[in-house]
Amino acid sequence: MNRLQANLCLICVTLCWSTEVIIFSCIPDDVLPFATTCICNVIAAVILGLCFFKRIKSELRRDAKRILLRCLLLGFLNCGYNALYLYGLKFFDVSTGAFTFSMTVVVLPVVLLTMKKSVGAKTWISVILVLLGIVCALGGNVEDIHPMGLAMMLMGCIVRAVFIVKLNDYAKEHDSVTLSTLISVFVAVISLIIWFVLQPATFATIPWSSTIIASLFIHAYFIIAFTQTLNIFAQKRATATEATIIYSLEIVFSLIWGVILPQTLIDRVIPTPFHIIGAVLIVAGSLIEILEFKGKRRLVRNAEKQ
Repeated sequence: MNRLQANLCLICVTLCWSTEVIIFSCIPDDVLPFATTCICNVIAAVILGLCFFKRIKSELRRDAKRILLRCLLLGFLNCGYNALYLYGLKFFDVSTGAFTFSMTVVVLPVVLLTMKKSVGAKTWISVILVLLGIVCALGGNVEDIHPMGLAMMLMGCIVRAVFIVKLNDYAKEHDSVTLSTLISVFVAVISLIIWFVLQPATFATIPWSSTIIASLFIHAYFIIAFTQTLNIFAQKRATATEATIIYSLEIVFSLIWGVILPQTLIDRVIPTPFHIIGAVLIVAGSLIEILEFKGKRRLVRNAEKQ
């Protein structure tokens, strides 16, 4: 797989992630997000474990302690940024919160520089375009952003940026399926602990129905087991900045679903000119990061010859 193919895989990942809002619309609002996270990750871990048991066992034999510690760290980071996002979202409406959380694309280059990793000029151009797109899409809602909510979202973006950088590094060293399975295991355990603290009755608090069960299984297989594994596989070739900028396309896909899908599945969205301009800027920023330009390739070849 070359880098362009990896980026196309990341676009597919982002497209899949954008359908979460449709799946979660079938789950009652009184079901805690930590409950959904716990159950879906348990199901995903079981599916992956049963299908790829020998592969996972072989990878663990190679360096069990190292990969377990790394997946534990990723599990904590995953739960950390999701918790900050969920509590920060209480200060926003859903669309504003989603756009604000996409500020990870702005935070990531700073995190990379802190970790003494280089950030190219092309990446900064992409980041600026995506940032302009996010601000433009928010429109007049920028003035209504609550300081506490913004602080929580910002912390969540920082934690998420660290998660993406670490995942990108580990994806290049370990088997994708093994990483995905173990991350699901640790996320499930951490979410279960938080869920138990908030609701000691845990599973007894869920109003079980065929719709809820189907939604949980669809999310577990489609969004976690399949998409998370594909994401890790693609990051073997893609960079952390490419992944983050491509993830920002989730806003564009979500906007499209809100326009074309019936209201029985998702809240209808009537796009404003600001939404459309913002979406175009985000797409432009993503394309600049993804595409390899002829001039750049020529410079690379000349450098290699020298």
